[in-house]
Amino acid sequence: MLGGVEIPFELGLEGHSDADVLLHAIGDALLGAAALGDLGQHFPPGDPRWKDADSANILADIEHLVWKVGFNIANIDATLILENPKIAPHRDVMRRRIAQILKIDIENISIKATTSEKMGFTGRGEGIAAQAVVLLRE
Repeated sequence: MLGGVEIPFELGLEGHSDADVLLHAIGDALLGAAALGDLGQHFPPGDPRWKDADSANILADIEHLVWKVGFNIANIDATLILENPKIAPHRDVMRRRIAQILKIDIENISIKATTSEKMGFTGRGEGIAAQAVVLLRE
């Protein structure tokens, strides 16, 4: 799962939940922007409730927490750092899925991908990293 979408690929991500690194990065950015802590604080990896959890449900819960403290999501800018799979063919499907989860317009969601030029764990294809920045409005 990546960006709430099942991406066909011979390898997968491993984690306590479904390991959707993109949705986790967006969720962490939302929590941070609202000064609500981080993903691990709200959804601890040692808690069996979150074992194999759908990250889309976690992100929806985060959106509700952010809304409860008086914020709306203005926009999201996210970057995936990986060698493979290629993201371009899936970008718009991921944007649509994230827009649906967060109840915002797709035009307010940017997803980019870059490589690490074969350096580090992402360059060796051992994992994927993601970064996200969000803007909230009161």
